[in-house]
Amino acid sequence: MKLNPLADRVILKQVEAEEVTKGGIILTSAAQEKPQIFEVVAVGPGGFVDGNEIEMTVEPGDKVITGKYTGTQVKIDGVELTIVRQQDILAIVE
Repeated sequence: MKLNPLADRVILKQVEAEEVTKGGIILTSAAQEKPQIFEVVAVGPGGFVDGNEIEMTVEPGDKVITGKYTGTQVKIDGVELTIVRQQDILAIVE
């Protein structure tokens, strides 16, 4: 199945959590904290939202940071994705 975001929506895939700390300690899956860094999978076309023109500034492949409780989580073909508005993206990671 393929998702195509509408308007100013962006589809994100969470980056995998670190399994080994910088000190070399291996973490179990229960001890791993989910990072707030996501990879952009798809971007909507932008356009007019609530009377304002929205220009999309992120593109597929970008790594971004969002708020902790932002977006709608969906599971498509066994992959967990998050759908957010572009305004909910806080930063692009370079």
